[in-house]
Amino acid sequence: MEPVFCYESKNISCVKTVYPLPIRVILYMVLGVMVVVTVCGNLLVTVSIIYFKQLHTPTNYLLVSLAVSDFLLGFFVMLPSMIQLVETCWYFGDILCKVHLSFAVMLCTASIINLSTISIDRYNAVIHPLLYRRKMSGNVVFLMIFFSWSVSGVVGFGMIFLRLNILGIEDFYNNFVACEGRCVLLQSGLSSTVSSVLSFYIPGIIMISLYLKIFFVAKRQFLSIQNTSSMTSARDSNKKQAKATKTLVVIMGAFLLCWAPFFLCNIIDPYISYSTPAALIETFLWVGYINSTLNPLIYAFFYTWFRKAFCLFASGKVFKEDMSNISLFTD
Repeated sequence: MEPVFCYESKNISCVKTVYPLPIRVILYMVLGVMVVVTVCGNLLVTVSIIYFKQLHTPTNYLLVSLAVSDFLLGFFVMLPSMIQLVETCWYFGDILCKVHLSFAVMLCTASIINLSTISIDRYNAVIHPLLYRRKMSGNVVFLMIFFSWSVSGVVGFGMIFLRLNILGIEDFYNNFVACEGRCVLLQSGLSSTVSSVLSFYIPGIIMISLYLKIFFVAKRQFLSIQNTSSMTSARDSNKKQAKATKTLVVIMGAFLLCWAPFFLCNIIDPYISYSTPAALIETFLWVGYINSTLNPLIYAFFYTWFRKAFCLFASGKVFKEDMSNISLFTD
């Protein structure tokens, strides 16, 4: 069977893989639902916190930063990536390819760093409750958000537009990878190591270390209460401990399960002569994207204030009258 190309100029065009129509429809449906949930879920978190004045707190500003990064990832990265995955060709030009890859690196990095800043906030709230307001003031939170986005922007746009990702492997990229209709991120060993450390390993170690510290401190507090309090108090504390433990397990579990496979593969692949199948790397990347889909569920649906805010938006009450000052239930 004669090969199909993305463009008519066969000498420079990539070969196109044509999937059967049922497979294409299934892929569009599954990935489309994932994109819609990511965009709508994170948009709802952002709008809720901005609209309801009771939610204007430094902690929730970090949550907004996370939701914005995940919303933009869903709209500007996952949507065009879905089209390229199903059609197996990039039809939006070289400049938009560079912008797309830059946004992908920047927003994935921003999402992960925002997760680590939230862990810092939770650590101070649990470990240093008396100093929390001073340590996590509005200015401090603003600097944390500014740092998250600045580092992410430098890593994303700096690496792609300065072509640092293919520094030292330009000949390999031009001869074996580059073609018209392909938009992939190829990285040298040094580039993949540095970007993975900045985007995943450092924020991940910070996040896991702090949540483990929170877990062990909360466990000691529970044992102390259990030894000195009545059975009723101990039982209530046990319920809170179980809920806190479940939340930490979900947070760390989702983060590691979603992103660890991709970044492990990303850091190893250049050192094994790029022998990892492209389909496997693409799968790991989309598993990582799922973390942005789950974030509004983990960090928002766990809170009663979000469920009430969702009901108010779904019922249309907020569009009929000003409800920005309404009292919301918070955990």
